[in-house]
Amino acid sequence: MSKLIIVGGGIGGLATALAVTRQGHTALVLERAPEFAEIGAGIQLAPNGIHALDRLDLGESVRSTAVLMDELRFMDGVTGEHVVSMDLTDTYRERFGNPYAVVHRAELHTKLLEACQASESIQLRSGAPAAGYEQDAYGASVVLENGERVTGDAVIGADGIHSAIRGQLVGDGAPRNTGITVYRAIIPMEQIPEDLRHLTSVTWWTGPGCHFVHYPIAGGKYLNLAASSDNKATETVAGVPASKGDVRREFASLGEDAQRLLALGEGWKSWVLVDRDPVENWTDGRVVLLGDAAHPMLHYVAQGACQGLEDAVILGDLLDCDTSELPLRFEKFNAERRERTGKIQLLARESIKLWHTQGPAASARNAQLSSYSADQLHDYVAWMHGARTTDSPAGAAGTTDTTIRTTAQAAPQNGDHR
Repeated sequence: MSKLIIVGGGIGGLATALAVTRQGHTALVLERAPEFAEIGAGIQLAPNGIHALDRLDLGESVRSTAVLMDELRFMDGVTGEHVVSMDLTDTYRERFGNPYAVVHRAELHTKLLEACQASESIQLRSGAPAAGYEQDAYGASVVLENGERVTGDAVIGADGIHSAIRGQLVGDGAPRNTGITVYRAIIPMEQIPEDLRHLTSVTWWTGPGCHFVHYPIAGGKYLNLAASSDNKATETVAGVPASKGDVRREFASLGEDAQRLLALGEGWKSWVLVDRDPVENWTDGRVVLLGDAAHPMLHYVAQGACQGLEDAVILGDLLDCDTSELPLRFEKFNAERRERTGKIQLLARESIKLWHTQGPAASARNAQLSSYSADQLHDYVAWMHGARTTDSPAGAAGTTDTTIRTTAQAAPQNGDHR
């Protein structure tokens, strides 16, 4: 079997290491940072993401520590009106095969990391920033920033939106600046007023040119806050401290309940959101991209981690082959994933109109969403949440037929209602 060099030790890279070694390969994961760790706070996992974790034998562990959500609550952030909720309880879970969960990003990363550390087929190397790659007919190497070459049979770029591997393979320059700034903070749950806790809800407050989302994490010990403002930011900053005054000014248009929660935030940090256009090709011979390196998307449909996990499982299924077949299997992976992930990338952009509209357009949106039945809301997201990665026996040509099966095929026409 093959030695695969995986660039990037985040959620996607570690999941990929677990997936490919199940096929008998070995994996070396290279991480830029001095240690394997995950930054950020809350992360939402729809049933498709949890199903991918099931395929990696981690679903039960994640479900045991995650907070399972009972509803997605859509609020008019200006008037305080509860517009609609998508029910996530029995009918939803039965239809899509798993719950909708929220976890602390570091908790999920730790579970993946511990599984990798327990595998004799996976090596982990930190402090190894990639600059690019080289390849020939027999193998591929990652070129580190210090000039060292780390060689294997193939290279998998899972090094995020600023991927050095993508920079060489696709060559599409810097990510696209959306001009939207997101402010994030975490509040101990005991500080939240009882009437605003909503311990099993993901809640959105929408406003003119802004919106605010919150949900519990860390087993319900904290409330994760993320507030987005279309403030036309020109500099793409990441993790920059922000004051309470900054947040108060950016979200002054929101009503009383949203303001009460925002006022509790401490230690705010800000990020200017970036993404990339979908591309047709993520492969170059013995090199392939996945996750945010291949299809980075805004977080507005809560599918970034889920799509990275799907990538990992599907690529792993396809690599039931010897070294000579790797380039063809990478091409097959690319062909199977680009339409679905590209659709979600564009939907995440389009959904900004849903969150940030105002005036008569906001009233029309509220009226439309409030008219939907529970089944219609579930139908609306079925093509994303209902996807299940499946692997079937090898076909006549000796290749694995790896597919995404969904409970509904049509994508929503007017953006994700969430």
